[in-house]
Amino acid sequence: MNTSSVTVENTEQQMKFPLLSVFSTSIGTSVLKVFDTEPTPQSGMVFDRSFVVIALVMYTIGLIMVASSSMPVAERLFNNPFHFVIRHTIYIVLSLGIAGVALQIPMAWWQKNSGYLLIFGIFLLVTVLLIGRSVNGSTRWIVLGPITVQAAEPAKLFFFCYLAAYLVRRRDQVMEDWKGFAKPLVVFAVLAGLLLRQPDLGTIIVMFVTTFGLLFLAGAKLWQFISLASVGVLLLSLLAIFEPYRWRRITSFLDPWQDPFGSGYQLTQSLMAYGRGEVFGQGLGNSIQKLEYLPEAHTDFVMAVLAEELGFIGIALILILSMVLVFKALMLGKKALAKEKFFEAFFAYAIGIWICFQAAVNVGASAGIVPTKGLTMPLISYGGSSMIIMTLAVVILIRIDHELRMQSIQATSSKRKTRKLREKSRGDNDK
Repeated sequence: MNTSSVTVENTEQQMKFPLLSVFSTSIGTSVLKVFDTEPTPQSGMVFDRSFVVIALVMYTIGLIMVASSSMPVAERLFNNPFHFVIRHTIYIVLSLGIAGVALQIPMAWWQKNSGYLLIFGIFLLVTVLLIGRSVNGSTRWIVLGPITVQAAEPAKLFFFCYLAAYLVRRRDQVMEDWKGFAKPLVVFAVLAGLLLRQPDLGTIIVMFVTTFGLLFLAGAKLWQFISLASVGVLLLSLLAIFEPYRWRRITSFLDPWQDPFGSGYQLTQSLMAYGRGEVFGQGLGNSIQKLEYLPEAHTDFVMAVLAEELGFIGIALILILSMVLVFKALMLGKKALAKEKFFEAFFAYAIGIWICFQAAVNVGASAGIVPTKGLTMPLISYGGSSMIIMTLAVVILIRIDHELRMQSIQATSSKRKTRKLREKSRGDNDK
């Protein structure tokens, strides 16, 4: 069948079903706008607005779920059911303020100062071990008056920034020599050692997976990956075996109902929440598990409360939003790579892998798919440091997209000017 026959058939279908045609065209246009990554100088679109839409929708859902899940515990601890809601709102406003400032920073600045940012991240990890506040046996927070900073969150972003800049400088060495492959792993080992002192194994795993993915995208050899994966799995296994509380988490994850009131308590309560949610949920605010049955319901296990109140539909919506964000980040990295913007490409890839894996671990832990880890749901869970850093990551994606669009617009404008000059010179010669 040739192209003309296909066109005729489509025209006939449009004449038979005009409403269906209009509906499908509008839906298709909307989908293309969401996934659009091409510059549109005619419409003045100099950045991808879908990043903003997705972030705001996730902000809103997160605020609603934090409000729903935190009121019982806030009433008991602070005699104010809106305590965590107010703080979460402040975190969102603060994140938007920082986003407005960070949006003005060019990507060249991030690349130039990646080493200094890494040093600052290491400084934060050392500082938290010296003067940090301990909660439930973990020392992860630096108290600055009314503000608490979780040092691991900015350390992750700064390490990924450094890694992207390193792969630009040493890409050939990474592909050809084992020394180029090993150098970023040494930096990772330093950060992992500091994180183990907190302890924070979840952040280490996120950084390891992201590093693994970036080195793969940079073109490292297969044997290097096999070696890295083998060593990583071995070390993580040893960390779990020789640390009693981590081993209890693994055993309780495999069979939480063996000790439902001990090591498996949190997971069994989370599974009950998922079970009660069914398809459409019990309705917003009607969760039972949040009534202090499920610990940390507004932080690490906010998705369990969401599943109980909004059901499978609510969980599916959050996962779709997260995956669209991840997909757009990866496509943005591909676009930057095609235009030889290697730092921007690797940074976008790192952010995409980071958000994808952290979201998967958070939902998987609350659903009993993976062992419990203290990782927040990006842009959803309660937590100021996580909210600010994840917002900053989305802003970096917007900035990368903006610079790529401006480059394309400038290239198009220069071509038009060149064409006009040529036409003018030809006209003068004809005269």
